[in-house]
Amino acid sequence: MFLCVSVNPAIDKRVRAKQFRVGVVNRVLDAMPEPGGKAAHVALALTALGEQASWIGFAGGASGDELVDGLNAAGIRTQRVECRKPTRVNLAILDGDGIVTEILEPGGPISSSELDLFRECCERLFSEMKDRGLAIFSGSLPKGAPPGFYAELMRSARQAGCRTMLDTSGEALQLALEQRPDFVKPNKEEAEQFTGEAITGIPEARKAVSQFFARGARSVALSLGRDGLLWCPGAEEAAYRVRTPIVEARSGVGSGDATVAGFAHAIARGLPPQETGRFAAACGAANCLAISPGQIAATDVEEMLKDTTVEKLD
Repeated sequence: MFLCVSVNPAIDKRVRAKQFRVGVVNRVLDAMPEPGGKAAHVALALTALGEQASWIGFAGGASGDELVDGLNAAGIRTQRVECRKPTRVNLAILDGDGIVTEILEPGGPISSSELDLFRECCERLFSEMKDRGLAIFSGSLPKGAPPGFYAELMRSARQAGCRTMLDTSGEALQLALEQRPDFVKPNKEEAEQFTGEAITGIPEARKAVSQFFARGARSVALSLGRDGLLWCPGAEEAAYRVRTPIVEARSGVGSGDATVAGFAHAIARGLPPQETGRFAAACGAANCLAISPGQIAATDVEEMLKDTTVEKLD
């Protein structure tokens, strides 16, 4: 059972323009609003992989209605937690050259009573999943949420016997690591922020991963962009470098979330470490071909798998 936890969700509005220019009037070709936020993308990708995903998140106002309706229409079970402020709307502008400009709203503040309600709903869902659940915590925290909010929720999930996966950054990441998540997926920039050191190659990436293990992570997948993925299933286990074919992307937005979904799917099905990394990376690459973030196609995943390589590192 997969539960995607979305503390700061959004509506993602994607617009296409022939040429986007700053400081002038831009007329777009079309505009498409869809469920957004990292956890929503994970849930969408899991659904595309044939899994039954559930989603819990704050939702407020008309944009919150639109968010929940969109997830339900995609076949995702939703647990809406009401909040007074409307759900934020993010804007992604795609121009004719394939350049993506993202404008992300911060979202309105969440009150202490709304946070308490979110805790209660999560605890109930964790309890229902018991030893069969995989709780996936993705994205930033909204205004009003304490930096240790993910850590609190992960503690509750662990007490209910759920496995946990984490994809966040900053202080929220540092505090949540104290709860020993089963899986963590930083990208290069997040890892550099976490360690305070530049990552210029695999040696530096492995050093960064070791620091995640030292702080509590049980397994780590470090995204390195075009340099591939460094997958370490355990502190004392072999590490793998996974590389996918370079594709002409519609947009890279959501590729990290599709990768997380691929790991969740593979781990839940007990795939060997090498195949787990290969499958997850292929899901991330397939997202570059998707019409929208997270809405990967199983056929694209299969095609990406054919040319995805896994190198076991000494």
